[in-house]
Amino acid sequence: MTATHSPTPSTSRRRYEWRVVDIVVASVIAVAVGVIFFAWSLGYSGISALTLAYPPLAGLYTGGWLIAGVLGGLIIRKPGAAIYCEVLAAAVSALLGTQFGILVLVSGLIQGLGAELVFALFLYKRWNLGVALLAGLGAGLALAISENIMYNVAWTLDHKLVYGVFAAISGVVLAGLLSWLATRGLAKTGALSAFAAGRTADV
Repeated sequence: MTATHSPTPSTSRRRYEWRVVDIVVASVIAVAVGVIFFAWSLGYSGISALTLAYPPLAGLYTGGWLIAGVLGGLIIRKPGAAIYCEVLAAAVSALLGTQFGILVLVSGLIQGLGAELVFALFLYKRWNLGVALLAGLGAGLALAISENIMYNVAWTLDHKLVYGVFAAISGVVLAGLLSWLATRGLAKTGALSAFAAGRTADV
């Protein structure tokens, strides 16, 4: 008869505790994506000219600002990783001079929370494609709600709802799918060998 061993409380607690390598890698991810955020913000000026006829179309562009939280969560796999990476990435873009100013910190917190809630819903135990897509969806919806309050307050209700749908789609594709593919790609190179994301196939 084979004995089975259940994880002890201390083992489970250690699984959720941040290591030094977690902090370092999460910070590197956030800083790198923060530079992308800054470049993405510059591109927003260009697409704004294309959305003058129908402003909610801008929602399709927003997923690029959600990558840090989803990617950080998928790689670090610890409570708070999505929020930490998204806020730090937002801070980096603010320091580089994004046109959205210091308000990006508020946006980063809200968007990171949207992804974080999805990872928490699965108790930080499932990291497959479905969870990644849901995290992107959560971040996209959080972005839409916050931006409809902060920036789109003068829009009609139907414009706000359509913007939310477009932001959700963008979050699923740009933040959810691309982050999952990036995590798998990094795992195959061996760069994530210090993480569960680099040792399991369900990333």
